[in-house]
Amino acid sequence: MKRHLLFALLIASAAHGQPKPAAGDRSPASYSTSYQPPVFGDPQRSEKIKAVFPAIDNLFRDYAAKNHFPGLAFGIVVDGKLVHAGGFGFTDVAKKTAATPQSLFRIASMSKSVTTMAILKLRDEGKLRLDDPAYLYIPELKKLPYLTSDSPLITIRHLMTHSAGFPEDNPWGDRQLDDSPADLIKLIEGGLSLSNVPGVTYEYSNLAFAMLGAIISKISGKPYQQYIDEAIFKPLGMTHTVWEYTKVPTNQLAHGYRWQENNWLEEPLLHDGSYGAMGGLLTSIEDFSKYMALHELAWPPQSGAETGPIKRSSVREMQQPWTFNNLAGTFRYPSGRACPMVSSYGYGLRWSRDCEGRVYVGHTGGLPGFGSQWWIMPEYGIGVVANGNLTYAGMGAVNWAVLDTLITTAGLKPRMMPVSKILAQRKAEIVQLLPDWMNAPESKIFAENFFPDKSLAIRRKVVQDLYAKVGKTVRVGELIAENQLRGRFLIEAEKANIEVFFTLTPENPALIQQLDFKEINK
Repeated sequence: MKRHLLFALLIASAAHGQPKPAAGDRSPASYSTSYQPPVFGDPQRSEKIKAVFPAIDNLFRDYAAKNHFPGLAFGIVVDGKLVHAGGFGFTDVAKKTAATPQSLFRIASMSKSVTTMAILKLRDEGKLRLDDPAYLYIPELKKLPYLTSDSPLITIRHLMTHSAGFPEDNPWGDRQLDDSPADLIKLIEGGLSLSNVPGVTYEYSNLAFAMLGAIISKISGKPYQQYIDEAIFKPLGMTHTVWEYTKVPTNQLAHGYRWQENNWLEEPLLHDGSYGAMGGLLTSIEDFSKYMALHELAWPPQSGAETGPIKRSSVREMQQPWTFNNLAGTFRYPSGRACPMVSSYGYGLRWSRDCEGRVYVGHTGGLPGFGSQWWIMPEYGIGVVANGNLTYAGMGAVNWAVLDTLITTAGLKPRMMPVSKILAQRKAEIVQLLPDWMNAPESKIFAENFFPDKSLAIRRKVVQDLYAKVGKTVRVGELIAENQLRGRFLIEAEKANIEVFFTLTPENPALIQQLDFKEINK
């Protein structure tokens, strides 16, 4: 018995003490040397974007005036560069200090993704796992009373995705900004109230991000602010991004205001503290654009040297939809165009996708005296950021309008996927077989499921009937790749066109597993 018990203890100890993955273990051992990342197809893209800048200026100017903003600063980031920026109004109403791209605004919850980036950097260095119970780093959480006996332990990932079970705490959390680390631990020790079982739903929690700050401090051995400054901001050249407002030069600091009874009333600025990890940063458009560039340049996935403070794959991981947030079935762009939108939460980032397949990644920010928002569109390589010094200034409407105007006015298209060698080869082989499918089973280009799914006789009849209906073939169009193993092309004919869609298997070499034909009217 003792021998079996000792063996069990040894196994348990070995499992618990297994080394955590190091940063180098997270890259593939080998990769394709022929893969080509997607690219933009319009050589005039940059010039077309520049032509829209006057319209963008007008959108921001009118929006600031209409909503009584004391001051507003904005920037447009394209392909990792700040290409246009401006400002309207004042950062200090009494002194009439002009708002500029160099003015430092408190950006509130836009700070959250910086905190999760620091967590991922520590993860990549093998110093934590995202599914570690949070109490391993904040021992006071071990006594937390859960709602049910089957509740999972709160993990770091739960904290990062607003799924830890804490209640939505925006009004309360905003006033905790300058609490000390000791205040945070005292709060946890006193017992916390949960609104949900961890891991079952999204509910926005500033408290969760204060805990992430504490975890960063615990693992790094230094205040989370210092770790983020050294590990993220310094490598990016963000020398004008700070946590404590008293460190900002007077002529660069944006004062916060509330619009009340047709007057701007100044809001008191809060000092830095343990809740800064959820919303304490002060930064400028010029400085924050460098952080946005890091997010833009993580796309598309590609080979080549890593140049940022964190791996591109980890930046992309931040931007994925981890927790469902909202379905806006009645969403309309500011132009009035109806387009339902689905939203989820990543790691300190919001992810949204509209009815046209456009993906937006970014975050809003709001505190007494301030409101801000940034979005990037990874597939389009564009982004916008806007900071205002009015309490909970909503930037959503103007930023949607700016990005929509950029795309529609400049005629922007998402990156195009180059056609892989195997996809081009299979297309040529398909065209050779049509319309009679001569020697198709012997061609060895079809997967084992292909003809059992639909017989050769049926497939031949479908295609021959289509060819007879559309008339003589005029030309075969270019292959449009959806990815390395899926694409479509047109067979253009006298009376109508035939769209050909096919997808390949994961085998090597990849074989045709699905092949569909559809008539397209001219």
